[in-house]
Amino acid sequence: MSGPNGDPHISIDDGIIDDGEDEFEEEEFEAINSALDQINSYLDDIEDRNDSLNGKLHELLESNREARQEFKAQQLQTPEEQLCPAEGDESSSKEDLDKED
Repeated sequence: MSGPNGDPHISIDDGIIDDGEDEFEEEEFEAINSALDQINSYLDDIEDRNDSLNGKLHELLESNREARQEFKAQQLQTPEEQLCPAEGDESSSKEDLDKED
């Protein structure tokens, strides 16, 4: 007689299932469990590295974004602004004038 999925009905009484295999299966399960633990550990390490790289990538992208904005700001300056000394340089030129007096 078939089961609900059309599979043949197998019972414990048929002698197909042997209880002597239980010890072997337990050893197999322990080996599989150990392998899965090791895989889990490797995956945790990969996840940590991925998180670290992701953080570094975001820092690099932000740095590039700031550099691009600064570069665009410099490109938008008029040629007169590019020739004028910076505010910090004006103080040194005032000192030079004082020395000449």
